[in-house]
Amino acid sequence: MARFGGGVHPAGRKQYSSGSAIARLPDPKEVWVPLSKHIGAPAVPVVQAGEHVLRGQRIAAAAEGISANVHAPVAGTVKGVVTHITSAGKKREHILIENDFSDEGVTLPPLTERTPEAVLARIAEAGIVGMGGAGFPTAVKLDVCGRVDTLLVNGAECEPYITCDDRLLREHPREVAEGARLAGLACGAQRLLIGIEKNKPEAIAAMKGVCGQAEVLPLRTRYPQGAEKQLIYAGTGRVVPEGKLPADCGVVVINAHTAYAVYAAVERGEPCYERVMTVSGGAVERPANLWVKVGTPLREVAGYCGAREDCARIVSGGPMMGEAVFSLKVCAAKTTSALLFLTEEEAETGESSVCIGCGKCVQACPMGLSPVFIESALLAKDYAEAKRCGASACIECGCCSYVCPAKRYLAQSVRLAKKIVRERGI
Repeated sequence: MARFGGGVHPAGRKQYSSGSAIARLPDPKEVWVPLSKHIGAPAVPVVQAGEHVLRGQRIAAAAEGISANVHAPVAGTVKGVVTHITSAGKKREHILIENDFSDEGVTLPPLTERTPEAVLARIAEAGIVGMGGAGFPTAVKLDVCGRVDTLLVNGAECEPYITCDDRLLREHPREVAEGARLAGLACGAQRLLIGIEKNKPEAIAAMKGVCGQAEVLPLRTRYPQGAEKQLIYAGTGRVVPEGKLPADCGVVVINAHTAYAVYAAVERGEPCYERVMTVSGGAVERPANLWVKVGTPLREVAGYCGAREDCARIVSGGPMMGEAVFSLKVCAAKTTSALLFLTEEEAETGESSVCIGCGKCVQACPMGLSPVFIESALLAKDYAEAKRCGASACIECGCCSYVCPAKRYLAQSVRLAKKIVRERGI
């Protein structure tokens, strides 16, 4: 197994929820289903206010280009297409559905053919996107037949606190393995790898018992082991060149939860309208791993688990790459892997001071960048210099901010520099 340079060893804190079997959050009275919580163009609504919909019914169609279908997570009455707040603090279009609690549902028609084309079409029909956080439409990612030889399933789950993939691998190993096989069929991969960090021995054992043609790859426990480029290097020894995609080096990567969703769509005809979410942190009375319907207000999740809203910080996703949540009116999406309620001690809030020139950010960067130089270029508005220092190659893992003794906002600065370089075409 190849080892990437840099990285950090943050406290795992997975003990809060790793022992909690996946339960189901009760359905809310209303859901606000986002139309654009995936990479690409927002989906186009195909229902109107007053229309009755069934669970699993398509309510928005994928737009042209890169996009994804959206399905109703509950049965009920469409109240309309409304603007609702997102975790980024912006108002975006959502479809509001009032739940009638009948739980009447529909499924996709049985898939009689298991050809690559048929499986790929079913994945697109089901609206599956990358459920590790990026949200890239899976059918688009897997449409690389003839270009790749390896499918790599990301079960590393290297972020602290998050245990939803771990529990999914332990409780539904056969489904994940079969989903990986079907995804491999769709993209034409001859080799299947499932990468899991060594700190998840139960998941490794469960997957080894059912994998068949797939190879389970125990990975060293080091953040960001689950980052796409680092995972590919660890699993295959291949390097993804800057500006290129994994398919350019013969590999395609999907998340373990995405593999499960592929299985559910192909074998059970279930569209993607729910996911497992970890609720954890020192300010949570009952940490849990929950099946949560897309569009569920996060306040419903917090109340079910006894989370304190007045804690030091609420984070959607992991503490290293997640987004701070300013309002629990925000709703769960296909990419919402975790909801964390952190105490003052866990949040480690502190004032930023001047750089002391220690070089720890350089040592920790898994991409071999110098975050402090990129930050300096950003502050000087020298965006060409930021580009020259490698801002575009940043994977936004947050290692630089984590190790900085001066508490500088290095990750945010590099992310902003990367955004400006991209938008200005430098």
